[in-house]
Amino acid sequence: MSFLSEIERRRTFGIVSHPDAGKTTLTEKLLLFGGAIQEAGAVKSNKIKKGATSDFMEIERQRGISVATSVLAFEYNGIKINILDTPGHKDFAEDTFRTLTAVDSVIVVIDVAKGVEEQTEKLVKVCRMRNIPIIVFINKMDREGKDAFDLLDEIEQKLNLKVVPLSFPIGMGYDFKGIYNIWEKNINLFTGDSKRDIEETIKISEVSDPELNTIIGDTAAENLREELELVEGIYPEFNKEDYLNGDLQPVFFGSALNNFGVRELLDCFVSIAPKPRPKHSEERLVKPNEDKFTGFVFKIHANMDPNHRDRLAFIKIVSGEFKRNTPYLHVRHNKKLKFSSPNAFFAEKKEIVDISYPGDIVGLHDTGNFKIGDTLTEGEVLNYKGVPSFSPEHFRYINNADPLKSKQLFKGIDQLMDEGVAQLFTLDLNGRKVIGTVGALQYEVIQYRLEHEYGAKCSYENLSVHKACWIEPENINHPEFVEFKRVKQRYLATDKQGQLVFLADSVFSLQMTEQKYPSIKFHLTSEY
Repeated sequence: MSFLSEIERRRTFGIVSHPDAGKTTLTEKLLLFGGAIQEAGAVKSNKIKKGATSDFMEIERQRGISVATSVLAFEYNGIKINILDTPGHKDFAEDTFRTLTAVDSVIVVIDVAKGVEEQTEKLVKVCRMRNIPIIVFINKMDREGKDAFDLLDEIEQKLNLKVVPLSFPIGMGYDFKGIYNIWEKNINLFTGDSKRDIEETIKISEVSDPELNTIIGDTAAENLREELELVEGIYPEFNKEDYLNGDLQPVFFGSALNNFGVRELLDCFVSIAPKPRPKHSEERLVKPNEDKFTGFVFKIHANMDPNHRDRLAFIKIVSGEFKRNTPYLHVRHNKKLKFSSPNAFFAEKKEIVDISYPGDIVGLHDTGNFKIGDTLTEGEVLNYKGVPSFSPEHFRYINNADPLKSKQLFKGIDQLMDEGVAQLFTLDLNGRKVIGTVGALQYEVIQYRLEHEYGAKCSYENLSVHKACWIEPENINHPEFVEFKRVKQRYLATDKQGQLVFLADSVFSLQMTEQKYPSIKFHLTSEY
């Protein structure tokens, strides 16, 4: 197959939602349709040791939530699909924000009973900022929930989207009969049997056809006709260009747990979702069909296999072909590296690939060369932007709870911080280590992983800090900057990259400092 047709057949997308909307369950069912797994993991029951395929870290199985983005790839009808299943929990949002730099489109999952929730709003805002095409999947239709039209209104208002339903539910909860597929003009009857892989569809050329009454009953048929008339009157016609430009969002209804409405979503997704898109670097716009390879690191995962202590850097390929055993330029270090065993993913299962194409996600074994945001090219100096570190919300001192294991502790902290799960600051005054995170749950994850993956124990002490601000002085010899460093020494630290950070203890203190030292810029992300 030619290089261009390989690009044409790739679709790379992320699944995002508030926790518990059914994101991981939907991922499982998509894999099921792709024939990538034989049976779905019992996502709902945490008592069953077999967790969801994409939740492969021990702590994810124990808690029943996703704490890291996982990458899964499969083939469906000749299309190569790469899914990034992201954490929904707000404490792991930073991982999700970074993952959104590596996707070409997004599926947003919404719970029919809860509607649009806080985390969904935040994530959709990031997608809108980046003009990422969005498809909405309204899940759990077999349960009682909000009226379909009310939900569509809520999505439009809260998420600022312009929706167009491409399927529509027949009833809901106890009265849920199935789904009318507006996109393909057929009806799917709901049996509630989650064991079935694929439901049968009944072709209906016109909803006015009396056969509809025979299939779903008179009342349901009349209701459906009225609702579809409303849909036609209220919502715009689907236009693929508008969807690709991020101006129109198709909506599907279904029940992922019961494997219902998932095939409709997948079939439509495959035909309308964007193929790999061009990406801006600081220097220029890079197109996927360029023959020279470029890619960037959007995630690092330490200990994919705890037995081997391996670190993997996840690379999104932007252009050209990535070939095994070929030297590529690591732009930040300005040195050539070659990789003998690049991996393609299926959750924690990995296989070595000889050649990968734009849109693919490749895992490279890393001994500490990479950090998030690094660029690899065939020689051109390019820097892809948009993979920032955000200012943490929580800060704690980290202490060694087992003096005999200090080496393991420092190695563990070093590797976990490279993943970007949290940030490490070293105080200028006394060299004490401070960990900053976006969410408090991260501390538990770090403590758990240090103990179970590195054999090291740690304890925490609270530290009263409002925000971490990266410092950009006008001139390092400026008298104002010299005075700032002297006066604020107690509040200064360096991050892992050696950048100077000001740990402001309150909103007031930050405002006063900004006013007092106008020649210094204070940034809330590390990528200024």
